[in-house]
Amino acid sequence: MRYTLRQLEVFIAIAQSGNLTRAADHLAMSQSAASSALKDLENQFDVQLFDRIGKRLQLNEQGRLLLPEAMSLMEQATALQNNLMQHNGTGKLRVGATLTIGNYMAVGMVADYLKQHPGAEIALTVDNTEHIVSKVLNFELDVAMIEGEINHPDLDIQPWQDDELVVFCHPDHPLAKLDSADDQALAQAQWILREEGSGTRQAFDRGMHGLLPQLTVAIELEHTEAIKRAVQADLGIGCLSRITLEDAFGRGDLCEVNTPHRDFGRQLYIVLHKQKFKTAGLEAWLKLCENV
Repeated sequence: MRYTLRQLEVFIAIAQSGNLTRAADHLAMSQSAASSALKDLENQFDVQLFDRIGKRLQLNEQGRLLLPEAMSLMEQATALQNNLMQHNGTGKLRVGATLTIGNYMAVGMVADYLKQHPGAEIALTVDNTEHIVSKVLNFELDVAMIEGEINHPDLDIQPWQDDELVVFCHPDHPLAKLDSADDQALAQAQWILREEGSGTRQAFDRGMHGLLPQLTVAIELEHTEAIKRAVQADLGIGCLSRITLEDAFGRGDLCEVNTPHRDFGRQLYIVLHKQKFKTAGLEAWLKLCENV
């Protein structure tokens, strides 16, 4: 073997931090030892993996091609070590979820996972689609469940569950008294919506195709609960996943606005990096997702 796992570890740490000193600190190495490890790796294969820009090391094209394979190999080595030490334990799992899934579904799934695998470690990151997908691409997350539609050559995107958005309003709003709301009624309303870049906003924009230029967006908010409270204060009408509204509809705090001429159906997805090594913990999570 002409390279060592330590050399790959140094390469990955520098690629992620863009700085030799920070990479060395992260690995509890001296700066000179980290520099030597990188230099030995490059010299052994007569290849340059970074462009030197002042004190910053920026991945070049060769380095970008190598990084996913290096990270996958390191994950396999880590999984092997964990299995040897823990007798096929699941190890630590890093799960990402977009806001609707994270706040209304993922916490229960984490609880089920921990019941099935006592002693397992799991970290849940909740953010909008754009940020979650970026973390999957950078190997900061092992797997993610998202609401938005994406297409990237490095990602394995698997359909997961069906969902739908629902237009809703305050019980005293004029739309609450209608059997259904046509485009004219929707265009006259003040809207409170999720921010650009979120999966919910993407589905809303698609469902309102052709009417968007006529809409008045009064407020954009990043959090589902904030939108619900704003609508409860009668500041406008909203459009969110039915998952997030069932309790409020049941209590009568909010009213569903029927929009039969608008298609707000959407798909939820599971996303992994194509180079991602599937540890025992990741396989267990994917199996759990199949049964939700």
